[in-house]
Amino acid sequence: MAIKVAIVEDLQEVTDGLAAFLQEDPDIYLAGSFRTAEAAAIELPLLLPDIVIMDINLPGMTGIECVRKVKVLAPATQFMMFTVYENNDQVFEALKAGASGYLLKKTAPLQIIAAVKELYAGGSPMSASIARKLVTVFQQEPAAATEAAKLTTREKEVLELTAKGLLYKEIAHQLGIGFGTVRQHLYKVYEKLHVQNKTEAINKVFGKQY
Repeated sequence: MAIKVAIVEDLQEVTDGLAAFLQEDPDIYLAGSFRTAEAAAIELPLLLPDIVIMDINLPGMTGIECVRKVKVLAPATQFMMFTVYENNDQVFEALKAGASGYLLKKTAPLQIIAAVKELYAGGSPMSASIARKLVTVFQQEPAAATEAAKLTTREKEVLELTAKGLLYKEIAHQLGIGFGTVRQHLYKVYEKLHVQNKTEAINKVFGKQY
């Protein structure tokens, strides 16, 4: 049975290029294509393709938002992001939304076909540079956790309240300490975590939850 594939891409020339070489493979059946995430979010749960090749930067709803919506209605459908974006936030957001593959648009046609088959077989195909980014991030996490462990309970309290958006004077009032003491705690935090500002410190200790 052929692998049922759909494309969500706003640039017609990209869709045409993908469709042309995908349809040359006898193991792949192109079930449809969509120019917007809004249209895809309605039609994909009805079409139920095996694989969706999904752009991220679409007009209106993003590809990542579309994956998140469709995955609820069609959990068996697998998504492979197909984009020019290589930044960590986009990669992690796509994977958290439910994508199982991540290819860059500069990927060669034969590699895209191989990735579709790999995803269908249960793999998680990714462009080499994306895979390296993921490895680097996971290798850095233990080091960040070790540095965060150096913080005192009070320093963590101050940083968490800062992360919640409280001003120094509000933190001082809530913890019953002086305004200057709050600043001293934060300077100590920066020093221990080897960061330059509160945003870097918050991300290092709490990740993206704030």
